[in-house]
Amino acid sequence: MTETQRTMEPPALSISAVRGWLRAEAAAAFAAGVALYLWLGAPWLALIPLLLVPDVSMIGYLHSPRTGALIYNLVHNWAIGLILLGAGLWLPSVPVAVTGAILIAHVGMDRTLGYGLKLASAFQDTHLGRIGKDRG
Repeated sequence: MTETQRTMEPPALSISAVRGWLRAEAAAAFAAGVALYLWLGAPWLALIPLLLVPDVSMIGYLHSPRTGALIYNLVHNWAIGLILLGAGLWLPSVPVAVTGAILIAHVGMDRTLGYGLKLASAFQDTHLGRIGKDRG
């Protein structure tokens, strides 16, 4: 490869830059989830306590890291929140839609803070890197 060809290639993104983009997307999802929650007419005073409810899924870690990761990841993913939101709007069922909005906001909040889907090795091991380490 010639020097001219090397200088024509776009620069590669670092892991830190990619994680920055993922966090920006997560922040947007958090904002959208909160906006949907409020648009659905749910009480704003209940928002913060409800945002913490999905973390009850950590109870699986009392059994084992593998079980904990499975249960945690079932709750902490975009698909479940989007399915519940869509089902709630389609049915129509405000409580189901609000549950979806809360899950979307919660996952967005977690991912913005750098908490990702859990690996079976340990709670601290996520798809975004190890919790507590400088992950960019």
